[in-house]
Amino acid sequence: MTAPTSPSGVTLRGRRPRDLPVLRRWLADPEAEWRRWDAPYFHAATTTASLSAYVDRLDRTPPRPDERVIDLNGECVGMVNRSEEDPAGGGWWDLGILIYDPRHWNLGLGTRALELWVEATLNETDAHVLTFTTWGGNERMIRAAQRIGFHEAGRVREARLVAGERHDSVRLDLLRREWTAPQ
Repeated sequence: MTAPTSPSGVTLRGRRPRDLPVLRRWLADPEAEWRRWDAPYFHAATTTASLSAYVDRLDRTPPRPDERVIDLNGECVGMVNRSEEDPAGGGWWDLGILIYDPRHWNLGLGTRALELWVEATLNETDAHVLTFTTWGGNERMIRAAQRIGFHEAGRVREARLVAGERHDSVRLDLLRREWTAPQ
């Protein structure tokens, strides 16, 4: 499957064998900066073990359509994923995005990757509603989702403990009929 290309060089594509060292480097590093923003309320030791097992599994399995690499001019810089909420066939899909290297943050790459992922999900699934969940401290991710049309759907106050401080859990949603494909 050929992914659309953005003017900034961001595409989504299936994982390739040459991506595995990059994925292992970033996912298995308990000190990686992205961990401060992507679900930092989970214990690093537990997530490091599960992410290492995940990369091992990637090495033995073919790419899945519900996971794609974020490619920036030929370089694997992150991943997107999606999962269907139960019951299957109900039209509710939850999306995820992760850009590993802080060099690629604050450049609009996450917004563009999320935009491409929404478009792909709407084209490839029966999605009626897409959701995206993060914590209140991840303001960059909330803004990226809002920029492409997501709305805050729910907030669980003070549900997440990060570095000794309480933060809200934030869920955003987007209905299929609200989506305006990028030009």
